Amino acid sequence: FAELHAAVAGLPVASSRVLPGLVLRRDFAAYSPAGGGLRGAPPRPALSAPGVEFVVDSEGQYQSSLRWISRRTEAVMKHLQSNNVKLLLSSVKQEEVVIYYAKLYGVSVVECLSSEEVALICEITGVSPYAPFGDNTRGEITETAVATFCQPLLLGSKRCVHIGFTSVCAFQPHCLILCGPVDSVNEQHAAALQGAFTMLQQIFRRVDQ
Repeated sequence: FAELHAAVAGLPVASSRVLPGLVLRRDFAAYSPAGGGLRGAPPRPALSAPGVEFVVDSEGQYQSSLRWISRRTEAVMKHLQSNNVKLLLSSVKQEEVVIYYAKLYGVSVVECLSSEEVALICEITGVSPYAPFGDNTRGEITETAVATFCQPLLLGSKRCVHIGFTSVCAFQPHCLILCGPVDSVNEQHAAALQGAFTMLQQIFRRVDQ
């Protein structure tokens, strides 16, 4: 329920509504408008292997490493573009070089997703995170999901990301936008609704005879 509702203070309760898809409560780090049916790569911690580190002994080695990182990042973005991937989701904040090449090659980026959001997106889409390790930047990217839409959404004064995925299961996600004059009212409404949904789950739980 926490990932499927968003609270907006300062608006009348009558402004509350239900939106199809997911509302991610963060802004785009990079945004390039795209048509319907765009492909997205699910969340990946970063564009480098976990636990890998290197040591530089001189300014020359440091500058060389920066140039290698830049070329490597550009190659990854080119690979995403050639596979018609228009959206990159990340569970951590990406480096400036990633955002630069994402904007250059028309790839939207959403970063700092929570582990719960990552798990929900993977459940809806049925795909695993994309891992561009090594020199494997030429083959087809198979771990992608189809997004029916991906656009900015303004909730009060907060910029969010509104995205709809083609679900591989019976669950079709919708997000509840709760509006109220102050945060405490929204919290009360959210708690009441979550309790009601929990009760309905209990009532309609399948019982095998």
